[in-house]
Amino acid sequence: MFRPKSTPLLTYLGQKTELSGSLLAKGMVRVDGMVYGSVEVEGDLEISATGVVEGAEVKAQNLIVQGTLKADKISVVDKISLGPTARIEGDVVAGSIQIESGAYYTGYIQTHDAQAALPSAAPVPELYGSPNP
Repeated sequence: MFRPKSTPLLTYLGQKTELSGSLLAKGMVRVDGMVYGSVEVEGDLEISATGVVEGAEVKAQNLIVQGTLKADKISVVDKISLGPTARIEGDVVAGSIQIESGAYYTGYIQTHDAQAALPSAAPVPELYGSPNP
């Protein structure tokens, strides 16, 4: 079957699907079921409210989490978004992070720009009547 290059690939793991082992995929992946093992996606990964991913490592271009994610290392090239029903345990390195109210997260977070120097703070103005040191 002919598929135009502009059509994104979609891998879907349904709610009653359970996968044990490593998952490698190109395109978009949506998990409504359970994955026990490392996940590497050359594209976006979405874990729905019913989805569970437990493994040593998870890699994706963008990551949307509404369900449960437990991994030692979570690497996201661009953005990780945690919805209000998200439950995450693990260390995250991402371009940026968005956390909605109600999401649960435990672990370490580092954004790619964390190593860049922060701008220096503006000097605090002296208030009238404050004592001079």
